[in-house]
Amino acid sequence: MVTRTKDGRAWRIGTEADVAWITSGTSPGRAISAAIPLVFEAYATVVIPGGAELVKHDRAVLAVLTEQSASQPWWLGYLDTGVDDIVFPDAPKVTLYAGWQYVLVDAGPEQAATWRAEDPGWPGTLPTLMFPADHSWLMSRLWDDDWSCVGGSAELLDRFLRHPELQARQVALGQDATPPGYQVL
Repeated sequence: MVTRTKDGRAWRIGTEADVAWITSGTSPGRAISAAIPLVFEAYATVVIPGGAELVKHDRAVLAVLTEQSASQPWWLGYLDTGVDDIVFPDAPKVTLYAGWQYVLVDAGPEQAATWRAEDPGWPGTLPTLMFPADHSWLMSRLWDDDWSCVGGSAELLDRFLRHPELQARQVALGQDATPPGYQVL
């Protein structure tokens, strides 16, 4: 088991085996399956706002996800773009999606909220990939997108859709997951 130390504690670093369910269940394209395996009851996209609204957005996302699975560890994935804070720069990485490298850490919502420093080049401080140990939901932000994709129970997705601080929309299987007014780069 590979670990890295932060905040006076050793944190387990994830392996390819920990994300195999994502790798085998996603495929390139504009459908939700580009980011989320088709193993969930419901799917949505959540637009990431700019400016002062971003802090409220990140808090709201964590609140919704924590309600769902606060009592278990979460996997936090930090996409290595070459300039973004990946928390443990010397840690081994896993490969997802279009060959992108992520540092994957077995941690939780508190670390998701506090580990990454704010970066003007990358909106938000949240990890780019998050899912609980039981794989009951997955939230992923692909490299160039101004939104996150999420899959989970209908109840969880309903919380995203109804949350006043979040701009979420339900996505059907096969539908272009790109939110209206946005474009894939």
